[in-house]
Amino acid sequence: MNNIKFNKPFLADNSLAYIKDAIESHQTCGDNKYTKECHKLLKTKFNVLKPLIVHSGTAALEMQALLCNISRDDEVIMPSFTFVSTANAFVLRGAKPVFVDIRADNLNIDENLIEAAITERTKAIVVVHYAGVACEMDKIKEIAQKYNLFLLEDAAQALNSFYKNKPLGTIGDIGALSFHETKNIMSGEGGAIFINREDLIERSEIIREKGTNRSLFIQGIVDKYSWVDIGSSYLPSDITAAYLLSSLEMIDIVTQKRLRLWNIYKESLAAISDPEIFTIPNISEDCRHNGHIFYLMFPDNKKRNNFISFMNSFGIGVSFHYIALHSSLAGEKYGRYCGDMSITNKASDCLVRLPLYFDLATESQEFIISKIYEYCKTHKQNL
Repeated sequence: MNNIKFNKPFLADNSLAYIKDAIESHQTCGDNKYTKECHKLLKTKFNVLKPLIVHSGTAALEMQALLCNISRDDEVIMPSFTFVSTANAFVLRGAKPVFVDIRADNLNIDENLIEAAITERTKAIVVVHYAGVACEMDKIKEIAQKYNLFLLEDAAQALNSFYKNKPLGTIGDIGALSFHETKNIMSGEGGAIFINREDLIERSEIIREKGTNRSLFIQGIVDKYSWVDIGSSYLPSDITAAYLLSSLEMIDIVTQKRLRLWNIYKESLAAISDPEIFTIPNISEDCRHNGHIFYLMFPDNKKRNNFISFMNSFGIGVSFHYIALHSSLAGEKYGRYCGDMSITNKASDCLVRLPLYFDLATESQEFIISKIYEYCKTHKQNL
């Protein structure tokens, strides 16, 4: 039997050498040599006003909530089809997530439904760029400006993706990214926050450094540092930063490989895409994505589960994705939803992700595609 994993983290060319160097330098805590190199690379490549690496994408989202002074009784608009951290970061500050439905074509928040969810308590809009494909940022930015709301990007899956040639994570007030091992660029655990407003830079450094002005002390601006604000320990170790830097240095190579695999799936499966069996993603020309996820959307939950069982029987790891937050136990307790959530519910019940990672071999992908064809042939005979 084959054993094709759903995901396999890749080892970048310089990973082991950088990690060894970080350890032998005896400067393994945060904000040392490799952290600084990561910041330099992110700032230069993506023209980020202030990038700061943190220990997880969740940490970046929590920093967003702190920087926006999210507090009890505030409301934050977001999609329900997302990872729990998107909501948790704001619930931890006492806010209520307000979930709205997503678009059927890209599974991103439906920009046409946001305005109806805004109340006098709304403090921010959080967009999630699902699968590294951009939300409709022009219209959402207009809405945020009209109602004087923070516009926050959960770009966890979207490093090296673009909306109208603008890097995702740099369009809203603050961007949050993840370098978890499931992401294109990874460090096992890790993340980054992109600060896109000058007035938020100094406080972001304070919050990241446990609420102290240590950053100003290191820069020589103050002669000692102390506790000046709320914050937490959001720094990753320099060992993690070393691992991350080795991955970041290969970002274009990784993206090109993943897009090649993504396009092979698309070109191979377009011929058999059928609403009665499954449909495949459709990407807008405004969005230059990073090949993070290739998914199939099935008509119902039963057919989705049958497909998963069929593929697993041949040793092919395929996976569903998020359980919709608005229907979860905590989602019902801490949040609310606005309007119809039918597209979110369908995505939660009917989506399947195919194996897609840097080291996926050509013969493995060909085998996956052949079994999808076999499934379709069997399914059509049973219609």
